[in-house]
Amino acid sequence: MLHHISLGVANLKTSGAFYDATLGALGFRRVFEAGTAIGWGLEDGKDKLCLKLQPAARSPGPGFHLAFDAVSREAVDKFHAAGIEAGGKDNGAPGLRPHYGEHYYAAFLVDPDGHHVEAVINVPASSD
Repeated sequence: MLHHISLGVANLKTSGAFYDATLGALGFRRVFEAGTAIGWGLEDGKDKLCLKLQPAARSPGPGFHLAFDAVSREAVDKFHAAGIEAGGKDNGAPGLRPHYGEHYYAAFLVDPDGHHVEAVINVPASSD
């Protein structure tokens, strides 16, 4: 359904480092860079997440978050650790969330601009 998502950020360098770390842990990479924007995805020029420098940017607030697919529980763990190291705030340590589903394993962070992000895998542990 979605082609890509763009988020406004106040500091492109700081936010870029956060998303390099977190999305890198999930297997994504920078697929384009411009003076006021950075995009991540899997193929050059085809971003799925784009950060755009907007000095007055504010996060959407309560109720909004982005959830990224992870290929394994280990990737979820790496996403969380990398995000904390890159200046994000813990918003839920890696672990099972049975209230979302029997195999729902996720971690939650708040990025440097206040956007809420998640990494999730929802398959039995032996399948990831």
